[in-house]
Amino acid sequence: MRRTCLGATRYKLSPSLSQLRQYARAPTKLPIKPPPPPKRRYKLNGDSYSFIRGPEDAMLERSLSKSISPDLQVRCTEFDAQGNVRVNSGQFKKTELCTKHGLLPRDLRKVDTGVHTIIPSILVRSNSILVNLLHIRALVKADLVLVFDVYGSTDSHTQSVFMYDLEGRLQQGSKGMGGLPYEFRALESILISVVTSLGEEMKVLKNMVEVLLAELEQDIHRDKLQSLLVYNKRLNTFLRKATLIRDHLDEFLEEDKDISAMYLTEKLDGVERPEDQHDEAELLLESYLKQTDEIVQVVETLVSDIDNTEGFINLILDAHRNNLMLFELRVTIATLAVGSGTLVAGLYGMNLKNFLEESQYGFFGVTGAAFIFTVIVLGVFRRKLRVMQKLTLNSSKASQRAMRG
Repeated sequence: MRRTCLGATRYKLSPSLSQLRQYARAPTKLPIKPPPPPKRRYKLNGDSYSFIRGPEDAMLERSLSKSISPDLQVRCTEFDAQGNVRVNSGQFKKTELCTKHGLLPRDLRKVDTGVHTIIPSILVRSNSILVNLLHIRALVKADLVLVFDVYGSTDSHTQSVFMYDLEGRLQQGSKGMGGLPYEFRALESILISVVTSLGEEMKVLKNMVEVLLAELEQDIHRDKLQSLLVYNKRLNTFLRKATLIRDHLDEFLEEDKDISAMYLTEKLDGVERPEDQHDEAELLLESYLKQTDEIVQVVETLVSDIDNTEGFINLILDAHRNNLMLFELRVTIATLAVGSGTLVAGLYGMNLKNFLEESQYGFFGVTGAAFIFTVIVLGVFRRKLRVMQKLTLNSSKASQRAMRG
């Protein structure tokens, strides 16, 4: 309520109780709800279906967009015909690489650093060799080597050693490497780096597993069993990786056409080589195939040792569990026998008259009878327990014989 006078000051009074009630009854504005997700309609066999688009669809669309439209550039290190580094970690467009080196987009995808793959591959094309082995992805030609920078391995020790070794082998020339052409020197450097990396990782895993197995022979502890599980997973992962490389080299050696097409220098000079004349390349690949196979055999032996140790530990734990169960059964039998003896004492503890109350030898007779009854019950159940143990051993031996037969 407001009172106003002409030429006077205006005064505001506090609201009355009725006005406060009106304010309280006034409707409040609720927050605006977000619009529902849009519906999309799809047709399947002539029928129309509507689906609500959720957050999972948005994540799927983002991942698909990344896979459909990958990066158009790759980072490479280029070596020239004399083995010198022409470009160090330079940016190259994929389209220019395909056009310049006569490749298809699917060929370049095999060595694309943005695509994670564990499947090794050696692809032979008309004037180049594409290699994807472990941490190395390279394009080898008769007078050029392109090494693609794999994410996470640019600054690694293995990658640095490979770069220096490749540069040294290419600079030595054909005469300094026993007459090997340019492409075979590059390929041998790649295979050496791959086999060396596998061998070093195998040695580290072998030392750790052998130390752990030796400790488990002395003491079986929970932490050691957890470490054994971790090492077993690492060994299986490494075994899968090494087996893939060995199998790929073995399969590649069966392709005479691809092996004979690896002589890129002769192709550049216009010399045609028959498909059955590739002894030099075959010996090179077979040498590193044997080394890879040896690594696989060592790792398989380690995995077998771990499996045998796990089986032996399970046998020990089963034996301890059986001993605990037998001890519990013995305690139960002893409790039953003592309870049988106390049953006699309980019967005579009732407030009922009998002829033994006034007997001079009644106490000793009842006590002796209760003791004899306890010994009889204990002996009967212990004998049954022994019979059950013999049946268990005989049944296990019979089942083992049946499995062997």
